[in-house]
Amino acid sequence: MSGIQARLNAISAVINYKPAHAPLNFHETKPTDVFGSNVFSDKVMAERLPKAVYKSLKKTIKLGAKLDPSIADVVANAMKEWAIEKGATHFTHVFYPLTGLTAEKHDAFLVPDGDGGAVAEFSGKMLIQGEPDASSFPSGGLRTTFEARGYTAWDVTSPAYILENPNGTFLCIPTAFVSWTGEALDKKTPLLRSNQALNTQAQRVLKLFGVEPKLPVVSYAGPEQEYFLIDRNFVFSRPDLLIAGRSLFGAKPAKGQEFEDQYFGVVPRRVLSFMMEVEREL
Repeated sequence: MSGIQARLNAISAVINYKPAHAPLNFHETKPTDVFGSNVFSDKVMAERLPKAVYKSLKKTIKLGAKLDPSIADVVANAMKEWAIEKGATHFTHVFYPLTGLTAEKHDAFLVPDGDGGAVAEFSGKMLIQGEPDASSFPSGGLRTTFEARGYTAWDVTSPAYILENPNGTFLCIPTAFVSWTGEALDKKTPLLRSNQALNTQAQRVLKLFGVEPKLPVVSYAGPEQEYFLIDRNFVFSRPDLLIAGRSLFGAKPAKGQEFEDQYFGVVPRRVLSFMMEVEREL
């Protein structure tokens, strides 16, 4: 297919696009009923965990205290029951290797019971630690391939959540990814360590001013408010965007960012549709 024909096909697909699913009717469904409904949130933990276990876990999340291994099985069981009620059949440790992409290692809740059947199982050990193969991830030359053991460790400061897609539903557990010798192999571990260093030094400064902080000092980061949108039909006809994630060739746009007339301007209908769809998913 020629480049011109691919572009014409993309334009035709854009013009004739119809949403696969009807949008949520917020007159019938309140946004507050949907927001965070697939997150193993503080509210869910308070409802499903024994009070002592909940307090211990909150101490780790809020104060940075060491996680008590004895509560792991209880938390894992509550998380499993909640996820299965949501339709989940698998769980995965989600981590962020140096590829710039998200990585996942999926396992099923169902385990053969030895009598021709199966039982749902999810232990504290499965929750706290995973062992994906680290040999195919960038390591900066830290070790040779045969030493490439890597471990995922549950990050209690990030809540677990349910991810739904047309092929199934699974429980996502945010984790850090480190080598067997402790080196960071991801983007999250340095961030967590930076937060610890920031807290240590910020508390020193606060004490100089006579302030005794009761909680750790933490930093917050949000998504960038400026972004570029390209219709998926055009993306699929551009190998540079698919492979490199950026434009490597092509003419300059007829209208770029040098004009101020679009700043705080009216949001185009298709862009607004995209923004609303993202908000519904989040």
